[in-house]
Amino acid sequence: MRCPFCGHDDSQVKDSRPTEDGAAIRRRRQCEGCAARFTTFERIQLRDLVVLKSEERREPFDRDKLLRSVSIAARKRPIDALRLEKLVSGIQRQLETLGESDVTSKRIGEMVMDGLKNLDSVAYIRFASVYRDFSEARDFEAFAGSVEEVGRG
Repeated sequence: MRCPFCGHDDSQVKDSRPTEDGAAIRRRRQCEGCAARFTTFERIQLRDLVVLKSEERREPFDRDKLLRSVSIAARKRPIDALRLEKLVSGIQRQLETLGESDVTSKRIGEMVMDGLKNLDSVAYIRFASVYRDFSEARDFEAFAGSVEEVGRG
């Protein structure tokens, strides 16, 4: 593993443990060149996914990008970061088990919407406002009027 500080090619694993949701292995590493310590995460990847964008562009699936989007929608909401991680891990696992390497951004967006709808109504509306490209206040009003409050668990 290349050191993010000095670029040295070798590092030593000092500690390994599963993440709280069990979907990854967290490793503490120490660079053999500069002795700096850093953390890496190892996840199972069943297949390489390609996202088909609406403009007919193709780009590799980026789990971190998906997590950032969900985190932005859930900002300042009483949602544990572990629950967001589980949501994103669940979506990624579903996509990988579909049997297709190409997946549309629309399909991913709908999966996120379904997950957030059951998690937090405000985060759901925030994500929907970007995903469905709300342009006027009445778009928010109409959508929010159709949303039922969900319990926090």
